[in-house]
Amino acid sequence: MQVTDKYTLQPFAEIARAEKSHVSRAVEGASAACRQPFAPFERYRVLMKVAELLQAKKELFATTLAAEVGKPIRESRGEVDRAIQTIIISAEEAKRIHGEGIPVESAAGSENRMAFTIRVPVGVIAAITPFNVPLNLVCHKIGPAIAAGNSVVLKPSEVTPVVSLLLAELFGEAGLPKGRLQVVTGDGAEIGSWLLEDQRVSMFSFTGSVRVGEIIRQQAGLRKVALELGNNSATIVHKDCDLDQAAELVALKSFNNSGQVCISVQRVYVHEEVKEAFIERVKARTSKLIVGNPLEETTDIGPMISVREAERVESWVREAVEQGAVPVLGAKREGAFYYPTILTHVQPGMKVCSQEVFGPVVSIDTYREEEEVIAKVNDSDYGLQAGLFTNDLRFAMKAAREIEVGGLIVNDASAYRVDHMPYGGVKRSGTGKEGPAYAIEEMTEERLIVLNL
Repeated sequence: MQVTDKYTLQPFAEIARAEKSHVSRAVEGASAACRQPFAPFERYRVLMKVAELLQAKKELFATTLAAEVGKPIRESRGEVDRAIQTIIISAEEAKRIHGEGIPVESAAGSENRMAFTIRVPVGVIAAITPFNVPLNLVCHKIGPAIAAGNSVVLKPSEVTPVVSLLLAELFGEAGLPKGRLQVVTGDGAEIGSWLLEDQRVSMFSFTGSVRVGEIIRQQAGLRKVALELGNNSATIVHKDCDLDQAAELVALKSFNNSGQVCISVQRVYVHEEVKEAFIERVKARTSKLIVGNPLEETTDIGPMISVREAERVESWVREAVEQGAVPVLGAKREGAFYYPTILTHVQPGMKVCSQEVFGPVVSIDTYREEEEVIAKVNDSDYGLQAGLFTNDLRFAMKAAREIEVGGLIVNDASAYRVDHMPYGGVKRSGTGKEGPAYAIEEMTEERLIVLNL
């Protein structure tokens, strides 16, 4: 299969297309590796070596990301930096996996007993990753899985697989025991179905669409599943906040990776008293963003992942405008490029508000009362993260209690994330948590040990 350079639209690399027998062999190798000893300190050592090697090859990985994703080079370097941290955090957590004491002796008739729990690996984990952050999101699955003592069969997106293959080489160079990491490339639907059929796979960790997530949930049966399925992220701009800060951060975090980020700002609710001032500021800041060749140091926004996806975003914006939305900026496509777009006079039923745009489009609406805006934020099938700009502690805590999301970011936009925090959503945004310490909880089983003394 060919992988294209998303800027030139020319072939960038070729990958193998796995057949069912290859997937079966990968699972067999991973399963066999699970039966071999792999001590926590050895897991730590391997992961730290991977981080060291990744640091040494940072520019190779960054330029590869820029080519196969279309992500600007400065942003690509930032993803490599974050991936290094994700691996280091995973290494540190490998030495912290622990159980707890259980006071069974407090039960009548158990006075001479003691109990404790340990955490054991689940076994073979199928990790299925998306195109948009193909290095760091892979590290968020491989790092904790290896740290917890599991084996991994990784299926990267077929449109951005090259950094995954380069990363796998680093794991081999770092001394990861044979079989602990298997990478299969090719058609996602085919490989996903073959992995689901294989009962030797103990857990599925998936980041991608709701449709595919639901299929995995239905077909995985009683096996463990962790799903991160997206969002149509909302950010509230209250009348008492620092408008310059709010406009700067909304502009910064709405258009990263051409808006192809699960927690990218999509819906903004601005108090009506400051609406005009905020729109003026965010328009001014957004208009300074440079669209162009991702390999140029000055570029802020590169192409979307494909012409087809840019055309989809274009059609959604056109439909919204036909329904009454007003473009303040952008609403223009050139090939795979879609220019940063700000819409006002939007309605909740428009696709740009109700669904996940996954493109560089922000819709701005207004509100007057706190209860009104909380209801607007919650009027969504998704609930990954939301942002709130306010200096009112009471309102911030009210929002924390009532907004239905996995994470509320106060005085920043919804797109804030650091790699050791718990990250996951509610409703159709998925189930389970990322962040190495929290992912390890998902990727291990708790086992009770009772001693009769």
